[in-house]
Amino acid sequence: MSTKIEIVCHKGANEYAPENTYAAAQLCIDWGMDFVEIDVITSKDGVLYIMHGPTVDETTNGTGRIDELTSAEIDRLDAGSWFASEFAREKVPRLEPFLRWIKGKAKVFLDVKAADHQQLIDPIYDVGLENDCFFWSGSDEWALKLRELDANLQLKINASNVEDVIEAHERYRANIVEMGLNNMSQELFDVCRELGIKIMIYHQEKDPEAFREVIRWGVDMINLNHGDVFAEVAREFREQQI
Repeated sequence: MSTKIEIVCHKGANEYAPENTYAAAQLCIDWGMDFVEIDVITSKDGVLYIMHGPTVDETTNGTGRIDELTSAEIDRLDAGSWFASEFAREKVPRLEPFLRWIKGKAKVFLDVKAADHQQLIDPIYDVGLENDCFFWSGSDEWALKLRELDANLQLKINASNVEDVIEAHERYRANIVEMGLNNMSQELFDVCRELGIKIMIYHQEKDPEAFREVIRWGVDMINLNHGDVFAEVAREFREQQI
């Protein structure tokens, strides 16, 4: 049983700072988290940004769809005041500068909302993050095209049963499968180990008992909103095993 589970912070430390910002990522770094999850989306004039979207209304002082706004318009937005006044200086991060900033501090999970494949792949290699990141897209076609273009970049596929895992392996050559805790089973665990696929559990709630169950399963990764709490639970769990 492993207790060395890599912690993936969903949208950064989004309980304490505005999601998908430098501030949210910096808190994850301060906590010693392994991965920061970021959403990747494209402006009207083809600039890659870190934001969930599809509109800017929820997390900035602007309005409208990101793909209908220019980079000049997006760069002027306040991406922090909606969360708390002390974050008023936060901007919507451009992807490439963010990647250069975070390299060596944490690894990156890229949730691709809308992005040209090569435009996204190129800065990953330019910055030297190819071994310290993985990708997911809600579009099956996007994921298949990524694998067609690059056999080495890490790809995550969602799964809820053994059949999904086998498809992830055979169709996508997935490196990671993600599922809810309620979908975990010994059979699924064993198949992932047999195929060499990492298991990541997604758990949004601040639930120490669920975190302990994740640790007992000995999975590889957890994607969550409460990385600080999970890290503390994991530390206590290890101490109890000594």
